[in-house]
Order: sequence, then C-alpha cells, then structure tokens
Amino acid sequence: MMRALWSAASGMLAQQTNVDTIANNLANVNTTGYRSEKTEFKSLLYQTLQTRTTTANGDQKPIPAQVGLGARVSSMTSSFKEGELIASESNTAFAIEGDGFFGIQGVDGEISYTRNGDFFWTNGTDGLTLATAEGYYVLDQEGNTIVVPEGVDANTVSITSSGEVGYKTPEGNFVSLNQTIGLWQFNNPAGLEKVAGTYFRETAASGNALNENTAGVNLIKSKLRQNYLESSNVQVADEMVNLIVAQRAYELNSKAIQAADEMLGQANQLKR
Repeated sequence: MMRALWSAASGMLAQQTNVDTIANNLANVNTTGYRSEKTEFKSLLYQTLQTRTTTANGDQKPIPAQVGLGARVSSMTSSFKEGELIASESNTAFAIEGDGFFGIQGVDGEISYTRNGDFFWTNGTDGLTLATAEGYYVLDQEGNTIVVPEGVDANTVSITSSGEVGYKTPEGNFVSLNQTIGLWQFNNPAGLEKVAGTYFRETAASGNALNENTAGVNLIKSKLRQNYLESSNVQVADEMVNLIVAQRAYELNSKAIQAADEMLGQANQLKR
C-alpha cells in the first residue's frame, strides 16, 4: 500500500507537468512562430516480487512477478508542423514556407534560430538594420547583418521568395542590395534547445545548422513570403482534449491515493 501511495503520487506530479505544458501551449496560441510542445512520459523502475524460479513449490515459471513504481516525465518535444500564414500590412513581416529557420544574432554573440519573422528596422551601428522586436539582428546567408544603404527608403525595401533583399525605384524596378536573408535547416529539429521566446539553439542532438544557400547541401529550399506571418501551430481542440485526459488521469491517481489511505486505515484498526 505504501508503494501505491508513491506510485500514484508520481503520476500526479507527471500529470501536473503535462497540464503545465498544455497551459503554456494555450497561452501561446497567438504567439507568432510558436511551436507547440508535448509532454512524454516513461515508466519508473519495476520491483521484482518473484523471479522466474521462485514459486511456492519450486516450479519453473515463464515470467516473473514484477510491479511498477510509477511514472515520470521523460521529455518535452516540440512539434515543427507549419502554422497558418496570416496577412500583415508590415513590409518587414516574413513567413517561411518550408523547413527553414531565420538566423538571429543574440546579445551574447551566439546565433539563435526562429520561425518568427515579425521584424523591424532599427538604428544599428551601420545604419538601418533588420532586427527582431527584442532588438536582435537578423542575419543574411553569410552571417552578416542586413543593412539598408544610406539614401534608400526602408519602406521601399522588398524581399523576393528566395530571400534576396532589394528595393523598388519610383518606376517599380527592383534593385538588388546583394544580400539574401539567411535560412537554416536541421537534420533533427526536435533536438533543438529552447531558449527565450520562440528562439532555439543547435545542440549535438539537432546536428549542425545547414545553410540552405551553401553549395552542395542537398536540401529542399524554403520560400519567403513578405507581408505574411506564420501563426503558432497550436491546435486548440487537440489541446482541450489533452487537457481533459490529463485532468482525468490526475483524478485517477488521487483516487488511488485515497484508496491506499483507506486500506492503511483499515489495517491500523484490525487490532481493535
């Protein structure tokens, strides 16, 4: 019975984490570029009550008698299924069609990756520079910042589907700035490390970031859509169903604790 108490308690703790993950998904349902998360569980160690050869009369048994000791959270995996594209009036709003990620230079100099293409022009050291809402610089395919030359109106800057940066003259002609917004892919995106906001960093599990524009890299290139943003890929109906399942599992574990408590109470009263 004591084993039942601890097993059920571990289940309650695991389901609490599950509810926390679902709540975070629902909280970010309108966060641009957010990737939904799912809690994965694993069984704890099993305790052997009888081995294959310890029956009452010493006969051989095909299987042992083992009892589980509960469950725990094993991992939280992110889903990289594409979200819906939403039209935006901003000329610095970009959505990715494909598996690519934008490269972002953080304040510590490390490169982070994101699907959130809600960018802005900011006054950098070299002039108007493309950056995120937090002020992190967006990188081109060479790992450099994207800067508008002096004399060019930022409102006229245009991006092709391949990511080439340029501007349009009053006559409507496209003039290239000889820069291309960098897009990177990973062999295993689920292995990326989640950092602040919608940013990720590469790990040994994700593999190295693969530049889509590097010659010889066998990747299906992504496409950019200007004046669009990618919404989160959270499916509210699925999350609500998952929330109900998690809540019921939490209740079942609490019932197991109540049952074990009642059994202990009855055992304590046997001598009376």
